[in-house]
Amino acid sequence: MEITGGCLCGSVRFRISAAPITTRVCWCRLCQYLGAGSGTVNVCFPSAAVTVTGATSNYTRVAGSGNTMHRRFCPACGTPLVSAAESRPHLLFVRAGSLDDAEVARPAMTIWTAAAPSWACFDPRLPKESGQPPPAAPVPSLN
Repeated sequence: MEITGGCLCGSVRFRISAAPITTRVCWCRLCQYLGAGSGTVNVCFPSAAVTVTGATSNYTRVAGSGNTMHRRFCPACGTPLVSAAESRPHLLFVRAGSLDDAEVARPAMTIWTAAAPSWACFDPRLPKESGQPPPAAPVPSLN
């Protein structure tokens, strides 16, 4: 399997050699900034399966979950591309809007619903979590 994507201007591209672990719609306040007021759709992959080419910029901030998050974006066009938590370096969250085929990213859950504005639209078919859900995948054992 190969999944591809990149930024709006094309100067950053990525290839992913694994299937998604999960996809979540996130309404945390930081994702609302990234989504221009909406929640973001984030596709979780094993970080070792993702190869990024092209220069990216990084923005680091502690999220509402308490995790230190690194968010990478294209410095030329500003497209949000990926995020990673320092506490889960084995996972990389790719913004669904940056995938070449958006059908890869069918959400399985909506998270941080308590932070969403009153006008937010939630898919009634998806489970909802008011805050941070359990990790998408456990940290791999070193043994």
